[in-house]
Amino acid sequence: MRIPFITKKKPAAKKSKAREWLDALVFAFVASTIIRGLLFSAFAIPSASMERSLLTGDYLFVSKVAYGPRMPMTPLAIPFMESKVGDHNTFWDGIKLPYFRLPGFGEVKKGDPVVFNYPVESDRPIDMRTHYIKRCQGTPGDLLTIVNSQVYINGKPFTAAEKAQTSYIVTMQGSGLNPKIYDDLHIEVRGQVAENAWEMIIPGESLATIKSYSNIRSVEPFIEPKGVYHPELFPHNEHFKWSQDNFGPLKIPAKGYTIPINDSTLALYERCITVYEGNKLERVGKEVLINGKKAASYTFAQNYYWMMGDNRHNSEDSRYWGFVPDDHIVGKAVITWMSIDSTKNFIDKVRWNRIMRLVH
Repeated sequence: MRIPFITKKKPAAKKSKAREWLDALVFAFVASTIIRGLLFSAFAIPSASMERSLLTGDYLFVSKVAYGPRMPMTPLAIPFMESKVGDHNTFWDGIKLPYFRLPGFGEVKKGDPVVFNYPVESDRPIDMRTHYIKRCQGTPGDLLTIVNSQVYINGKPFTAAEKAQTSYIVTMQGSGLNPKIYDDLHIEVRGQVAENAWEMIIPGESLATIKSYSNIRSVEPFIEPKGVYHPELFPHNEHFKWSQDNFGPLKIPAKGYTIPINDSTLALYERCITVYEGNKLERVGKEVLINGKKAASYTFAQNYYWMMGDNRHNSEDSRYWGFVPDDHIVGKAVITWMSIDSTKNFIDKVRWNRIMRLVH
């Protein structure tokens, strides 16, 4: 009788502590990369352009699935770092992928607080450009007009954000108010415009209070009139005499929308045609050539948006640099998870009332 040969199964080698830590770190790195790339990212508010809806020092979670995650166009980059550290890039643009966006929960809507890549930067790939956050005022196909600081979309007034703020001319007697009053009321004094008159950015909730002081003579909205050429404003053309508060009318391009080619439309849309959609435009005498062919019209290949800050007189936004292309959209700001006031002392630095607060 033969006794079968039985081999003992060797126990799996036990991982060393170092190997366990390495595996855990690799898993965490891959998981966080997927979450950051496809689901959520964290961003900080660096300026006052969205006050008082969002404050300088707010830290936000931004949903990429709200509009659909944008796939990386520059895949070779050091993760979790800004695209530029000092004068050095943290990416290599030797490999470039075409723009592609996965399906999301919805589309950009008017009133959304949107994070996007700054369109004017041209020294870096799209997904490596500086992140901006503004509120969407116009979506593809809309006709936008600003009249005496009121935004109109397709002829109808568009309601400003609840905590939007703008400038006022405050005329007062004497030398002014105690500086602590400005701090308590979150008022920014922009400068003196006349004897006993100052331009101030005042939140809506502080208007009644400042008007109640006995040495305040008047508080009137400051509105820049139309009719004077402002070269710093879009479209940077002397035939469009627009101001911050009186702007347009302006058609926001939509994918498939066709415009005639003439001097006016080129002033407004040439950057869209050339920089954002990658066409070569030439002027030969009175003719315009697009990619070497005579063109009497142009049809847009992607959607565009119009973004503005809630702090209307302290925001560099679409009124200065124009449209935001669809391929620059990153996501929607949803939660303020931390807020730091750098002007306060150590004890008061954290704005506890803004932690884990929904963004509106």
